[in-house]
Amino acid sequence: MLEIRDLVCCYGKIEALKGISLSVKQGQFVALVGANGAGKSTALRAISGILPPKSGTMTFDGEDITRAPAREILRRGISHCPEGRRVFASMTVDENLDMGAYLRRDSAAMKQDRERCFEMFPRLAERRQQVAGTLSGGEQQMLAISRSIMSKPKLMMFDEPSLGLAPNIVEQVFDIIDNIRNSGITVLMVEQNAFSALEMCDYAYLIEAGNIVLSGKGSDLIDDPHVQEAYLGGSGH
Repeated sequence: MLEIRDLVCCYGKIEALKGISLSVKQGQFVALVGANGAGKSTALRAISGILPPKSGTMTFDGEDITRAPAREILRRGISHCPEGRRVFASMTVDENLDMGAYLRRDSAAMKQDRERCFEMFPRLAERRQQVAGTLSGGEQQMLAISRSIMSKPKLMMFDEPSLGLAPNIVEQVFDIIDNIRNSGITVLMVEQNAFSALEMCDYAYLIEAGNIVLSGKGSDLIDDPHVQEAYLGGSGH
């Protein structure tokens, strides 16, 4: 579904990604794990058209998206749930959901998707008219996920969904992401909490200093000595 080959991305003269290759099959849950500053978020920004790559290629559903603008990538079915949630703070919950669907014209299906979001997150339904900036961190994360769902994505990308959330909320958010995958949407997740990500995903890539150094089934990577040492706090996680 998503095929990335030799992707190089730079911030000024600094090479954040040094020629990474990865692929995401339809219906898969793929995790991109690694330390802070390894290049995980940069990869998502390149895929969603926010950061134009210096070189390399990206294809989605067999079509080249390497130089496609962000709006076009969203229209094709890739949504990006950004790090730090980035909700529209001065808009209500309902208005944020409208923003998620701004490229859509199928109002009956949009209404259904909105109801589905409120079923998943009853707290948001109670706060439909509340300004997003006044929601708790967990509620903002629920809203960011719902806003992404409103774009009717084929592939949903999550950037550090657990960041800054209480442990019980993290568990809830991960359950929701799992449900999203089970509903038929492909998932690519960037996550610093390596153990949770590897436990959940079908396939994972480990990125270090802009290079992919390891890839395999999530369950295999959990047992890898290097991963255990560097990311899971030694043996036995």
